[in-house]
Amino acid sequence: MSTNTKSVKLPKVPFWAQILAGLVLGVLLGWTARSQDVSWLVTTLEKVGDTFVGLLKLAVAPLVFFAILVSVTNLRKVNNAARLASRTLLWFMITSLIAVSIGLVIGLLTNPGAGTGLTPQDGAKPKTTGSWIDFLTGIIPTDVITPFTQLNVLQIVFMAAVAGIAALQLGEKAQPILTLSESVLELLQKALWWVIRLAPLGTVGLIGNAIATYGWDLIGKYATFTADIYVGCLIVLLGVYPTLLATVAKVNPVQFFKGAWPAIQLAFVSRSSVGTMPLTQKVTERLGVPREYASFAVPFGATTKMDGCAAIYPAIAAIFVAQIFDLRLGIGDYLLIAFVSVVGSAATAGLTGATVMLTLTLSTLGLPMEGVGLLLAIDPILDMIRTATNVAGQALVPVLVSAREGLLDRKAYEAVAASPVEEPQRVAAAT
Repeated sequence: MSTNTKSVKLPKVPFWAQILAGLVLGVLLGWTARSQDVSWLVTTLEKVGDTFVGLLKLAVAPLVFFAILVSVTNLRKVNNAARLASRTLLWFMITSLIAVSIGLVIGLLTNPGAGTGLTPQDGAKPKTTGSWIDFLTGIIPTDVITPFTQLNVLQIVFMAAVAGIAALQLGEKAQPILTLSESVLELLQKALWWVIRLAPLGTVGLIGNAIATYGWDLIGKYATFTADIYVGCLIVLLGVYPTLLATVAKVNPVQFFKGAWPAIQLAFVSRSSVGTMPLTQKVTERLGVPREYASFAVPFGATTKMDGCAAIYPAIAAIFVAQIFDLRLGIGDYLLIAFVSVVGSAATAGLTGATVMLTLTLSTLGLPMEGVGLLLAIDPILDMIRTATNVAGQALVPVLVSAREGLLDRKAYEAVAASPVEEPQRVAAAT
């Protein structure tokens, strides 16, 4: 006697739905932990969030080095490589200038430092600050080990770029090193993909701990400033970027967000452009950008392209700090803010937080460094939307440049669909 059995397949939950569920659960657990004073739950949420971010950071140093090295050498496979690189840098600067201008306008219209009840005494000087001298001299490492142990991403980028250019000069003699580098990069991306799959769980811990630690009172005290950052980022994300896609690239902006959405949502949760980089590169390729060019533009952007952290945020924050300390900013100061944002964005280095960029801006303007201390508590909440904006911009520029240079696969772009996160091999096989 034989029986026919049918296997029941459970529906696959989209990645965005998993993230959303993590957000909701994190808020509920965080609120419960704070309102009921459940200390063990606060500790658990903190450990879960810290572990997730720690896993992301674990791969940052080798990932950046091999990604930049391979991306530089991959340019040899692209026609007009120098032109593409210069156009990419140009659009990085253009979009940063637009973003910082929007930040300045919002800050001037809303006066984010007024009526907060905060005083200069509430601030404290940060342990480390950024300056132009530190920024310029800090690019070149004194040894090859310290940048990796201290996670100095800017120095790692410098060493990787030099190694990549040297490999190009050596030609065939460097091929074994390039083959090994490509294999190591794939290994790192594979391992990081496993961490990315843990993002919904990490979301529970990160959001829950933020709510449990700070509650809603802190957001209320910084209400105008918080709203300014979110509004500024959303204007860039949903206003400037779609406009550039429609007018410069002449493509449908909706398709861009369909394709880039997995990377944007992971960036929102992880607060790390570098941690999101493998996914950003895959969604960029899925949008029709040639792989050889995407493998250069995305790693380069993940360490230098920061519209949220290095443009909108320091512009509004500088106005906020000036108002708290009752200092007036003039036209020259606003021009300096724009200059710092466009030129100094590499100082943020794609890691969570934008404190280095803020200290660089404040020191350039001569504003009190105690202003940084006023903003540290609210920073995790702000960093989510800032990083999402960063990553969207990092995917946007390769699409713009590819479209302008006639390299964009428009059929692939129009066919892209909002799909859950896929492993790199699956994405590669589908394209």
